[in-house]
Formats: sequence, structure tokens, C-alpha cells
Amino acid sequence: MLKVYRGELLHFLADPAKVALEDSYQYIEDGLLIIKDGLIEQVGEAAQLLSSLDENIEITHYESGLMMPGFIDTHVHYPQTEMIASYGEQLLEWLENYTFPFERKFSDFEHGKKVAEFFLTQLLEAGTTTALVFGTVHKESVDAFFTVAQQKKLRMICGKVLMDQNCPDYLSDTAQTGYDDSKALIEKWHGTERLQYAITPRFAPTCSTEQLNKAGQLLAENPSVYLHTHLSENKAEIAWVKDLFPDSDGYLDVYDKSKLLGRRSVFAHGVHLHDSECQRLGETDSAIAFCPSSNLFLGSGLFNLKQAQAFDVNVGFGSDIGAGTTFSMLSTINEGYKTQQLRSDKLSPFQSFYLATLGGAVALDLEGTIGNFTKGAEADFIVLDYNATPLMDRRMQHCSNLSEKLFILSMLGDERHVKATHIMGERV
Repeated sequence: MLKVYRGELLHFLADPAKVALEDSYQYIEDGLLIIKDGLIEQVGEAAQLLSSLDENIEITHYESGLMMPGFIDTHVHYPQTEMIASYGEQLLEWLENYTFPFERKFSDFEHGKKVAEFFLTQLLEAGTTTALVFGTVHKESVDAFFTVAQQKKLRMICGKVLMDQNCPDYLSDTAQTGYDDSKALIEKWHGTERLQYAITPRFAPTCSTEQLNKAGQLLAENPSVYLHTHLSENKAEIAWVKDLFPDSDGYLDVYDKSKLLGRRSVFAHGVHLHDSECQRLGETDSAIAFCPSSNLFLGSGLFNLKQAQAFDVNVGFGSDIGAGTTFSMLSTINEGYKTQQLRSDKLSPFQSFYLATLGGAVALDLEGTIGNFTKGAEADFIVLDYNATPLMDRRMQHCSNLSEKLFILSMLGDERHVKATHIMGERV
């Protein structure tokens, strides 16, 4: 079954930081996207491909917009949806005062389903088609999330939080129960349709060495699952880790000793990393989720993208809802640009859109599956609307090239500028 979409089209082929800019993307002013059974069959100039199509085939034409792969969110907490924009704290106080009380409710499967339904609808409206998602310590929270994601035919990754110390009793598991529950969830959900599992220690301070070692054991037993946790977000947190793990050579080393680094390991934030830590992340093929909205909101600091790039660390964008204050990847790019400006670094619009699409896919080890329009990739894509608001419409009239258009989309854009979101070729 063929589906054909026509319009202006952009996708990335490589990282603009690593190859010549013109080799990093494909842009077609009047393109065709041909989809067969939910997968990309062909992409190219409309003028060249139209004659090869059956004349009866229906073509959906998107005018005054840009077709591109769906956004990829490499770090987000679905249970924090309803506590987004909670006032006035930095990381550790914010967890205690807001996050933990909200997460308590997710022992109830039905509550989890309701929140997951709302959360996934928000993501899709913002043009995000894949995300790496934190659940809570409750097994039910992950069952609820995957149940809804499966109904929507989404490619989603989620995991049960592991937390056996320095947390409220009502959110605590043990090294063994955390292992057992995670193992059961992996067997039930990992690789079911488009769903994948992430072993999810909250962060080093809430996990005993025994629990981190058990997470490493799980990872060794299930090499195709993910590892998802937090790293070096906040200076007080880093000092706390140093006190809790005096034998470790820094924050990353706590995870490294438990064998948690690797191709499918994603560490959120990494705001305050030493060169030696970046080197280790690079050599193990681990990834960082760059979460500018949350880093600014909690006052955590400004991520050093140039440092990560120098050590060849895989990086994707994360919204980090609920410390992040937007589901929109366009708004997240906006914040990312500003964090780099404050570091006296430039974040080009091409680099930004790469990080939000193919960069996220590379960070999640899903290159070739999602993130661009290569043949055989899953056809999750969006259409961005140049005229969604009077201000953007007016500003776009003064654009002379693609770079300017992308920059304006990222500076003035938000959920309103996502005209359509498609999952496996179907508009949702």
C-alpha cells in the first residue's frame, strides 16, 4: 500500500559538525515522500518521481510548510507532566518538594494510563514521535505507559525507576526487587511491536552500589535494552555523589564501575563534565541528552556542546518534562541556542535540527530506523507550518535561504507550528 506526500522536504544524512555542511542534509524544494507499508520507499524531486507513479494514486500536497522526520526526545519524565512549572527550587529541593509526591500516584495503573494518554498526545501535537521516557519506581507506571504507546503504534522507550536509598519510603524498591521487576518488564515489553525497554536508575545518589551493580547485571543479560539515568546536572548533586561514593573517581565513574556505559546508555544533562569523563563517554559510545529548558529552569548550568563534540560524544535534545517547561522541540532548540550564546558559542540552525532528528536517533542507536528518510526507515514525520502565526508569516517573507527559515522556525516556533504529525505514514 503506497502513500505519497508532496512538498518542501528536509532530512539529515550526517552530523553537520563532522562533515561538510552540504553533505550533511538533503533539501528538496518540491519533493515527494513515497511510503510503502509504513516505511520509507523513496524520496526525491517531484518532477522526477511523479511519472513513475500510478496515475490513480492519491497525493497529499503540503504547501507553505516543511516536511521533515519527527522530533526525537532523548530524555523526558511522563509522570512529571502534571507538576510542570513548579516554582523556585534547584534540583535536589525540587525533587523532594514536588517530584516525589507526584510520582507516588503512579502505583495506580489507571492513573498512569490517563497521564500517559495526555502526555503522548502532547508529544505528538508538538511533533515528537519517539522519546526515551522515565516511569516511576512502580511497575504499573511502565505497564500503563507502554499500553497506551502500543495502542498509538509509537516507537517509545521507557523503564521503571530504580531507587533504594535517599528517597521516601513510598518510592523505594530494593536492589533485588528492582532487578526482578525490571526483568519481568523487559520480558513483557522489550521488542514488542515498536516498544523498547530502558533500565532506569534514577541517579547515583538514590541507588546503592548493590543496586547499580544489579542494573549492570541486567544490562549484561539483555544487551539490546537501554540504560537511562542522570549525570552531573547540578553542582550540589555532584558534591553529594562525591560524599556517597568516596572511592569513585568522579560521578561518571560511579556508573562505569557498575558497567553501565555503552552504545545504548543515555545520560541526561552532563552539564558539568571533566574532559576525562567526556573522553570515557566518547570511547564507550555512550550518549548525552542535552536538556536546555530544564537546565535553565532549575539553574543547573549551561551544557558545553563543543566539549562533547570534541570527544565525539553522541548528543540528542531532551525536553526533560517536568523540569523542562515545554513539550516543543522547536522551543527546546530555542533554549539550546541561548545556552550556547551564553557560553559564547554558536549553535547553527542545521546543527540544532540535526540534534532534534537524526542526532537523537544516533544517540538512541536507532539510526536507519528513525531520524531521517533513508529507504526502509519508519515513516514518522511532521510538517512544520511557516505561516502558523502572523509574526512568523511576516518574518518568513524576509528570508533568503533555508538556514534563515530553519532559524526562524526554531526561534519563533512552538506546538502551533506543527501542522501535521504522521506515524508510520498515517496522519495522527
